[in-house]
Amino acid sequence: MFILGLTGGIGSGKSAVSDYLGKQGITVVDADIIAHRLTSDGSPLLITLKKALGDWVLDHHGRYDRAAVRARVFSDSQTLDQLNAIIHPAIHQAILDELGCSQSAYTILSVPLLFEGRHKSPNLLALCDHVLVVDASSKIQRQRVAKRDGHNPTQIQAIIDQQISREQRLDLAQKIGADILVNDKTLDELHQTLDILHQKYLAMAAQHGLK
Repeated sequence: MFILGLTGGIGSGKSAVSDYLGKQGITVVDADIIAHRLTSDGSPLLITLKKALGDWVLDHHGRYDRAAVRARVFSDSQTLDQLNAIIHPAIHQAILDELGCSQSAYTILSVPLLFEGRHKSPNLLALCDHVLVVDASSKIQRQRVAKRDGHNPTQIQAIIDQQISREQRLDLAQKIGADILVNDKTLDELHQTLDILHQKYLAMAAQHGLK
């Protein structure tokens, strides 16, 4: 199996990339989607989180309160460590399960913090045969996130601060030979670029299968 890692800063357009390639018949294993599914109402993982961290992880409807958790862990590293110790192994196993079920020519592993977790266990970057980094200017990132999520500038900055800088991401991408897709134009132009990359990845996957 040829696994294409997909990453990029918040608001860079990773979902637009994975959505389009998904429509070309490529399986997309999305760490964010998996995390949301694993913490859905009444899930075993959500029950474990409540027991370990307290009722505050739930909103008044009994659902996982992502906003409250995000706000808490920004200022409480101990809680963040507890949260990660519970969630990360479950997400990792679910990712492995989904990758194992993929039947497409290549498989996309979409992980927002793919580079940030490269020195941690589990290291999802180690699963990838190649990486595509989606890039956009800080200005465009902020505009997209504000429009999409309704976050204020302070909230957006807090999220950005949890990620490596744009400069660090691009530097690492160059060091490992990743593709860098600058997503600052129209959706049609993005799709045209992706058509070219898709053919490249099909060829890489075919060559990978011959090894």
